[in-house]
Amino acid sequence: MVFNLKKILKALLFSTSEPLSIRDIQAVITRYHEQADDEPEEEPIVEGAPQSGESEQVELDGIMRQVPSLLTATQIRDGMDAIAQELIDKDDVYRLVQGPAGYRLTTAPEYADWVRLFRKEPKPMKLSQAAMETLAIIAYRQPVTRAEMEAIRGVSIDSALNKLLELELAHIVGRADLPGRPIQYGTADKFLEYTGTRSIEELPASDVLSSGQITEWIRKATNREEPISDTDVGLPASEPIPEDSSGTPELLKTSEPAQNSDLDETTDIADASDTAEEIEPSPSS
Repeated sequence: MVFNLKKILKALLFSTSEPLSIRDIQAVITRYHEQADDEPEEEPIVEGAPQSGESEQVELDGIMRQVPSLLTATQIRDGMDAIAQELIDKDDVYRLVQGPAGYRLTTAPEYADWVRLFRKEPKPMKLSQAAMETLAIIAYRQPVTRAEMEAIRGVSIDSALNKLLELELAHIVGRADLPGRPIQYGTADKFLEYTGTRSIEELPASDVLSSGQITEWIRKATNREEPISDTDVGLPASEPIPEDSSGTPELLKTSEPAQNSDLDETTDIADASDTAEEIEPSPSS
């Protein structure tokens, strides 16, 4: 028997439904050597006595020499990566995923419905657009308060936030050092499983939801004296309206001279009426 790290990792993965961490695997190797050291020594073999178990003992000693006293994290990751790629190449029904708590085998997405029907489970609930937007804000801005999220979205987030808390995609992480000590929210471990990422740092960068831009956005949203501009929300800056030499915006200038002439005629009539009222009537003869 030859020590095969990849096969041992597979056996450990199949033996549990819980995530398997690198420390768990290293602990298994450590216990293996501890138990080997605690085994009693073999009785001395009398010359001429039958030695039927000698070959088995030699094989066990060979395996002991092959098992390293310590597996590094890099060795374990390389082994897990090889297993994950092998499952994909073979189009297997399993997939190896790494979450925040460790590695575990999962059913390939294309076979998930069959497992759900076997377990008589309901279809997974999809998040609404409002919940998705709220979850994105929490992921990129955490820890974040309810007021900050509502300032970004511009509407109430009560329903969306309650749904995220119910699904354990978000949770309470503390209180902000602000007046009233508002509650702060962050993403839960289930969020990483939902998105298929190992940590928040692996989330793709976002120009609109970058930390500095959102901070400035919130500051301007809560300070009504400084209106929010298009560039603050990630939109292209609006072009200024051109003005003529007199300083009048072009959009306010009329383009049809007929309307101006009508206006002039109306003004002349009004002036003539005012003049007629000022003329005193002549005395009757």
